[in-house]
Amino acid sequence: MTSIPLPIRLLALAVVLAVSGCQGNPQSPQNPEVVAMAKAGKAYYDEKCKTEAGEKIYRTVADVEGVLLMKVRPARTETELQDPNWPGAAFSRESTGDWYIRDFLGYEQSSRLGLRVTPDYRGYITNDKRPESLPGYRYVDVIDAKDGQRVRVIGTFKEVTHTKTISLGGDGSKFNAIDYVLEKTPTTSPAPRYAVTYEDHVLPQERAMGVASSTVKVIDLSTNEVLGEMIRYAYRPQGLLLTEWLTANRCPDQAVGVNSATRKFVDQVLIPKAD
Repeated sequence: MTSIPLPIRLLALAVVLAVSGCQGNPQSPQNPEVVAMAKAGKAYYDEKCKTEAGEKIYRTVADVEGVLLMKVRPARTETELQDPNWPGAAFSRESTGDWYIRDFLGYEQSSRLGLRVTPDYRGYITNDKRPESLPGYRYVDVIDAKDGQRVRVIGTFKEVTHTKTISLGGDGSKFNAIDYVLEKTPTTSPAPRYAVTYEDHVLPQERAMGVASSTVKVIDLSTNEVLGEMIRYAYRPQGLLLTEWLTANRCPDQAVGVNSATRKFVDQVLIPKAD
């Protein structure tokens, strides 16, 4: 992470001091100090989008069957979405929990009927294998947060029993349906050579201006080599106001399937093995 340019840093500091000493509601959009801070944040965000943000691929690997997810993005709350210092702010619309894992196992589909996904036009992730779709990974390893055990996860279609929920108008009866489910099995088999992780940055100078940043890394565990990085910045246009991070501007961004941005970066570095 590079340092904040001095002019923007000085402006932000001056505004923070002014806001802390002003009377009334310092969060008001009419407050000139808030307006100045928002402008400083926009200038900083624009500069970072030009000079630092983006997808950086240093080496690619073909025919990869599985990856280790060193961290899985946790579920977010409404409180976090409004928190200026929420660590996950730059990836506010990313899938979380099991859905984050499913993204790595799924197939990528074009959002334009009859057309294939191309490097310049990425699609969305589903669990359906179609003639035009591109495959994900055959398995994913994760670390169980409770006991530190490595778990191997695969996706499969199974018959699952459901209940017609009374609170949703059902009668409480049971019925069976074929669902896509994740099978998780503790494993002592060799870990995948390649791993994915992320580092969310909570820098006071950035957050004071309504800016958040994060870095996704793809790592060769046998050499500790970083094979690729995606650096993302997000900016809430209203600066200090408590708008949700879901509405933030982001760079780089996805026109389709924004919730699968990490998967669609990783598969450019670690190219999944064809079915």
